[in-house]
Amino acid sequence: MNALKNIFIRIGVLPFLLAILVILFSLAGQGRFMTLSNLINMGRQSTYLAIVTAGQMLTIVCAGFDLSVGSSVALTSVVTSLVLVSFSDPFTAILLGVLAGIASATVIGMANGLTISFFRVSPFVVTLGMMSVAQGLALLLSGGVPIFNLPPKLNKLLGIGTVGGLPVPIIVAAVLILLIYILLNRTRIGRYFYALGGNQEAARLSGISVTKYTFLAYILCGTLTGIAGVMLTARIASGEPNLGAALPLESIAAAVIGGVSLRGGEGGVIGAIFGAVLIVLIRNGMDMMNISSYLQMVVMGLLLIFAVVMDHFRLALKGRQR
Repeated sequence: MNALKNIFIRIGVLPFLLAILVILFSLAGQGRFMTLSNLINMGRQSTYLAIVTAGQMLTIVCAGFDLSVGSSVALTSVVTSLVLVSFSDPFTAILLGVLAGIASATVIGMANGLTISFFRVSPFVVTLGMMSVAQGLALLLSGGVPIFNLPPKLNKLLGIGTVGGLPVPIIVAAVLILLIYILLNRTRIGRYFYALGGNQEAARLSGISVTKYTFLAYILCGTLTGIAGVMLTARIASGEPNLGAALPLESIAAAVIGGVSLRGGEGGVIGAIFGAVLIVLIRNGMDMMNISSYLQMVVMGLLLIFAVVMDHFRLALKGRQR
C-alpha cells in the first residue's frame, strides 16, 4: 500500500488511470483496441495534442497557463492555408505557408508573454482575451468558412507521410519533445522556469529575470502550438477557422494528469506527454464503445476536474511526508 502511495506522490494518478483504462477498453473493444493498427492510429492522433501539451506545460511550470492555444491553432491553420493557395509552386507555397503559420501562433504567444510578464496581468485574463482575438482573426481572414484546394504535397509530406515506416507527425513530435526535455533538464533556462514556478519572488531575489523567462515560456508555447497547427492543417488538408476548440482544456488536463502541478515549479514533459496519450486513449476507447461526442465532452470536463483534485491531494500528501 505504501509503495502505491509513494508512486502516486511521485508521479500522480497517471499510471493508475492508464492501467485501468487499458483493461477496460481492451475488454469493451472486442479485441480491436490493442491491435497494431489502432495503436499506430492513437500514436498519430496523440502527436498534435502532445505538441500543444508540451508548450502548455512550459507555461504551467512557470505558474501560468495558456487558454489561447486552441484559437492559435485555428489562426495558424487559416494563415497557413491562405499562403498555400496564394502560390502556384507547391514547394514555395509549403515553405512560406508553414513559416507564416508558425509565425502567427508565435506572435500570439509573444503578445501573451509580453502582457503577462511586463504588466503583471493575470494569465487567465490575458490568455482568455487573446483566445477571442485569435479566434476572431481566424474567422475574419477566412470569412468563417474552411479554405480548400491546398497543395496535395502538404498532406503527403506532413499529414500522412512516413519515414522508415513511422508517421511523420510522430517523428516531429518525438524530436520536439526531446528538445523540450533537454531544455528543461539540461539547461539553465529550464532551471529558471522551475524556479519561477516554485517561488517567483525568491527567483527574482536570486537574480533571475522573471520578466524575461516568463516571456520566453509563452513564446515557446506559441511556437509549439503553431507547429501543431501546421501539422493538423496538413492532416485534414484544409484551413479550418474553428480548429482546436478543445485543445485548451485537453492540454491543461494532460499536463496535470501527467504530474505537472498547477501551482507551478513541478512536473516534466514526459509525464505531460503520457497525459496527452491518456486523453487520446480515452477518446479512442469511447469511440469504440459508440459513446456520443456530447457525452465525451462531459467526460473530458470531469477528467479535468478529477485531475485538479488529485493534484491537490497529491501535494497535500507530499507536504505531510516532508
